[in-house]
Amino acid sequence: MKVILLVDDRKLGKKGQIIEINDGYARNYVLPKKVGIEATPKNINDWKLKKQHEDKVAAEKLAEAEALAAELKDKQVVAKMKVGAGGKTFGSVSTKEIAELIKQQLGYDFDKKKLVLKDPAKGIGGYQVGIKLHPEVTAQILLNVVEEV
Repeated sequence: MKVILLVDDRKLGKKGQIIEINDGYARNYVLPKKVGIEATPKNINDWKLKKQHEDKVAAEKLAEAEALAAELKDKQVVAKMKVGAGGKTFGSVSTKEIAELIKQQLGYDFDKKKLVLKDPAKGIGGYQVGIKLHPEVTAQILLNVVEEV
């Protein structure tokens, strides 16, 4: 029996593959456990249409992420920190604080887990902050840390 796999399976193959398996194995394991569906012409056509739709949606999300990255390219946020004697700062600016600053100053709402700092923002100056918008797209904004007056 020919079957279209609905999930990745170590023994059978990857999602979307059409494989030939024994009828009993298909009836007793693959079909009841929703690991695959029978490869009838209708099911093959439905699978292709579903795959095309998923590809289209993924391309749209990638385009949106690239547009947002271009929009954020030259943006910056300003963080104020207390500075002690000798220009030393007290603590550092966390990703949670950066996310709040972006929301207040720029109006974008990002999860703190999406923010990437190469070096901790422990001093006065500018820091590049990466924002993971998509697995393939990372935007960069400038975090400018200034002395609180």
